[in-house]
Amino acid sequence: MSDTPLVSVIINCHNGEKYLEECLKSIILQSYNNWEIIFWDNLSIDRSKNIINSFSDKRIKYFYSNKFLNLYHARNLAIEQASGKYISFLDVDDTWEKEKMELQVNFLESNKDIKMVYSNFYLLDQSKEEKISIYNNQLPSGRITGELLKKYTIGILTVCAHKKIFEKYFFEKKYNVIGDFDLFIKISREMSIGCIQRPLANYRIHDNNFSKKKIHVHIDELKNWIKEKEGNFSEAGFSLFSQKIFLYKLILKNFIYRFLGV
Repeated sequence: MSDTPLVSVIINCHNGEKYLEECLKSIILQSYNNWEIIFWDNLSIDRSKNIINSFSDKRIKYFYSNKFLNLYHARNLAIEQASGKYISFLDVDDTWEKEKMELQVNFLESNKDIKMVYSNFYLLDQSKEEKISIYNNQLPSGRITGELLKKYTIGILTVCAHKKIFEKYFFEKKYNVIGDFDLFIKISREMSIGCIQRPLANYRIHDNNFSKKKIHVHIDELKNWIKEKEGNFSEAGFSLFSQKIFLYKLILKNFIYRFLGV
């Protein structure tokens, strides 16, 4: 039996065959070997299951949903199946750098007061064959609610956290896009969060994750979130955040429309 802690990697999939093999290989080729994949198939009708079966790796645990679920509902159910000390998340169209798990497990094992760590990550734009670091400045760590409200920097594909966190906190099923933002803001209000400045993951830009519909949903959900939470964050610079976040989203929307043509 391994004396290193088990990491449970949560992968939610709905017709993800296009990039799935690359995603899985980025986990299998990790420098850290004590992991399991909780693969939650959300009624895929493509070759996703066949691709999973082709790997013949007992560490990959396949679950097929009996009905289509909201992403965040599916993530909660997948977490319930996890056996690991730590939980990480990876979507089927994204990948990890080879030392992602090793560096984050070592960080958490060496910093017992920290229960969650995240990192910088790359944007992978295949249409331009570019791979660029998304953040060039020092990312925040510690009690960082204020910093996150002003400039949200946590990509869920970079997170590694104690499973015990998810016994208290969970993804809100009512969201379609901002559930991870909502969850990590809650966590940041209760505890310190660690950060590894090095990019440890690759977020792929493609038509399905940058669509007009998704951007509008993102803005609408964020607007409602701000209305709901506004009275709770005066100590963390919420008014400054509420002003900046809408400007940021408008800029993002215009950028996507103009440069990605979606």
